[in-house]
Amino acid sequence: MITTKLTELPKSTAELEITISWDEIKDVYEKIFSEVAGKIEVEGFRKGKAPKKVIEEKINKTKVYEEVIKEIVPKAYAKAVSEHKLKPVSSPKIEVVQAKENIEWKIKATLALMPKIILKNYKEKIKEAKSGKAKIWTPGATEDKKKDSGKLALEEIIKILLSEIEIELSDILIAEETNRLLANLVDQTQKLGLTIEQYLISKDKTTENLRSEYAQQAASNLKLEFALASIADQENIVVNDKDIENLIEKAEKPEEKEKLNKERYYLAHLLRQQKTLEFLNNL
Repeated sequence: MITTKLTELPKSTAELEITISWDEIKDVYEKIFSEVAGKIEVEGFRKGKAPKKVIEEKINKTKVYEEVIKEIVPKAYAKAVSEHKLKPVSSPKIEVVQAKENIEWKIKATLALMPKIILKNYKEKIKEAKSGKAKIWTPGATEDKKKDSGKLALEEIIKILLSEIEIELSDILIAEETNRLLANLVDQTQKLGLTIEQYLISKDKTTENLRSEYAQQAASNLKLEFALASIADQENIVVNDKDIENLIEKAEKPEEKEKLNKERYYLAHLLRQQKTLEFLNNL
């Protein structure tokens, strides 16, 4: 039997306490125990043929527990999410509270949920910004045939969107995005032959300064991501197979096309964002 308890936390975060009875675990535990035991050599016995009592003294039960957790926890977590009708937007933070033979196991999962999004007057603000754009005179044009610039720079649209969205993001989500940005920075500095310490010295920053800056950038990235997705949903902006195929066809090399073809879901995501930004610039 699997029982769950949901606790809603601030900032679109939730905590699941999952209790799994030993009856649910026993068969998996014994299967994995046998697999690990089969690889153990005990003097005086053929490999995997020593009595269970002798093997139990030799076996690393931590390894057994780890493998059981890998098999049991994802299923129990999925059941709990479905039972409570949750909408997680990141991988959960899993804490094993109790996991021993012959007793119930207890797992705690902390997860970021889909945040509530309030989009305010972004359409009006974009239209106001566009109406303030001056018409551009081009050589040979008469006064009434000036070229209408009429479009906003991408940075201007993003600035307006970020100012017109109310959203409370989970700290888990921000931490994940911050770590991703920092990992990218480490990769970039390594390609330049620098360590992260040398980079920090060159920028006159501390580790804390850098993480704080990247946490702010992470929050902005996520706000924009959710804002565009919400607008796309409201305006029924979709990406079809033809859109993706057209993008893939632009790749020159066969290997590039093959790589892009394997990333169709990500391409669809990027194309939907692009279509949404184009929609905003055409308001």
